[in-house]
Amino acid sequence: MKKLSILSIAAVLLVGIVAPQAQTETKLTDYKGIPSIDLSQFTEEQQVTILKRANAEGCDCGCKMTVAECRNDDQTCGKSIVLVKALIKDITGKDIELAAAKPKADDRVGKPVDIKFTSIDGKKIDVSKMKGKVVLIDFWATWCGPCVAELPNVKRAYDKLHSKGFEIVGISLDSKESALRRFVKKEKMPWPQYFDGKGWKNSISTAHGIRSIPAMWLVDKQGNLADLNARPNLVGKVEELLGAPSPEGN
Repeated sequence: MKKLSILSIAAVLLVGIVAPQAQTETKLTDYKGIPSIDLSQFTEEQQVTILKRANAEGCDCGCKMTVAECRNDDQTCGKSIVLVKALIKDITGKDIELAAAKPKADDRVGKPVDIKFTSIDGKKIDVSKMKGKVVLIDFWATWCGPCVAELPNVKRAYDKLHSKGFEIVGISLDSKESALRRFVKKEKMPWPQYFDGKGWKNSISTAHGIRSIPAMWLVDKQGNLADLNARPNLVGKVEELLGAPSPEGN
């Protein structure tokens, strides 16, 4: 009986995010450790096998890295966490506890957001000119199950807070404009949508390092990035930002 691959084992464990398929061009690496894991709990033979496989098998988050490289490069990556746990389970038979590391301070937070485009309905959008508003940047796609599941919360926030200065800007990773237009019309989504037909290679999402969707950012009234993970308690976060002073001149 063939052993299940690490990706097969992990597939059933992943919920809440969608990311590109693993890339076949992943290059072997030679990391000697995996952050957050004490390899000394395993035999020397197991340690060698764990590191060998982690340095050979690709992470499925779209980073084009091996599991070991992704864990060392981005210790908060949810997929690399699940994959390395599945790998260790496959090799040792042990279920290990491995929590995501606390995100390091992102130097983008507190800085202006440079996103501008012409929406599918012909409107000119420039986030830098939306000062005085709280803006949700929603990276999503119609084919993304978690994105669709999140939509009622997004619409609820918009309906409640739009009149108070809350705006939404959609960045669609769809590849078919007709599908996007049908979905937006059906779901009555009045906010602007960016579309370039490039899917995962979407120009704006790629430029801003988006690896999985839904990804929801909040921009404060000053035009600065305030939150890189707006999904939890969206309404509360928006209300807090709306309560802050507006920039002078607004």
